[in-house]
Amino acid sequence: MSQFHPLTVSKVKHETRDAVCVTFDVPPALKETFAFRQGQYLTLRATIDGEDVRRSYSICSAVQDEQLRVAIKRTPGGQFSSWANDSLQPGAQLDVMPPSGNFNVPLDAASARHYLAFAAGSGITPILSIVKTTLLTEPGSRFTIVYGNRASSSVLFRDELTDLKDQYMDRLRLVYVMSREQQDIELFNGRITEDKCTQFLRQWIDIKAIDVAFICGPEDMMHGVSRALQAAGLAKEQIRIELFAASAPTRERTPRAVAASARQHTEVTVIMDGSAASFTMDRDTESLLDAGLRAGIDMRYSCKGGVCSTCRCKVLDGEVEMDVNYALEDYEVARGFVLSCQSFPVTDKVVVDFDIAE
Repeated sequence: MSQFHPLTVSKVKHETRDAVCVTFDVPPALKETFAFRQGQYLTLRATIDGEDVRRSYSICSAVQDEQLRVAIKRTPGGQFSSWANDSLQPGAQLDVMPPSGNFNVPLDAASARHYLAFAAGSGITPILSIVKTTLLTEPGSRFTIVYGNRASSSVLFRDELTDLKDQYMDRLRLVYVMSREQQDIELFNGRITEDKCTQFLRQWIDIKAIDVAFICGPEDMMHGVSRALQAAGLAKEQIRIELFAASAPTRERTPRAVAASARQHTEVTVIMDGSAASFTMDRDTESLLDAGLRAGIDMRYSCKGGVCSTCRCKVLDGEVEMDVNYALEDYEVARGFVLSCQSFPVTDKVVVDFDIAE
């Protein structure tokens, strides 16, 4: 099984015209299962028009809130996000996978660090969880947030961010960058790009005082900000990036033209939830995930785009080629972890384990 648990929706709040915040009621027996770290996400599953649909959404609560909330922003053509914004009501039940993700750093009450965050659009969702949790956990630390949107009407969690700013006046700096709404200070107009980030670092942010930077938003924005931060002197290891599936570019693997009689086969063994299941698949035709699903195995997945890491597993035997990776850190890949949605076998036998965490 994929470790989904049925949770009841206790509240649905419309944050903006095209985004809702969904709160789940977690029963006492599942409190430990759904304990989360700041910046993590949930994979949700629902049957929509007869189809099994799964999507991952970031948790927007602080760990100390003892609430499990996610924000779901409508995306053009988004099946799940449109359904959630239009139809999801309190009392509904959704299948939810326990929290996942590594978009965070360990916190220490004795630390006195300066954190920096660049977010755009719904990228503020995990940042909100990180900021609230950090300010509560580390009394000596402070945060600077640069948050980009089209206009004031599209700002997610505006009231909550305002309350945070009022509560932590000496420890939280927050500025909005608007692309379609003119503001008095020219620095705060436009989109968050590499050049815009460089301007912030020259005029408003002392990079030498920054210990850790978080970036969440569209891929081009994140890479641009990361380049600017590194050019200014921040080490790559000090920068944490979270890419949403909707922001990832679509890439398709082109199968090799191989005659059916000449195709090579791989025997795949999948270890998950303490059990092992095996199947045989053709090479260069489909990913481990797709082949496993076709074989009837309830594999863990969400985005299928190499972004969310829900399908993360470790290769114990054999070799695979991983086409796209937006989710795993370099050290994880070095230890043999792969994303099954992007992995294609290259040996006669492959064994992958979904149960190994480290």
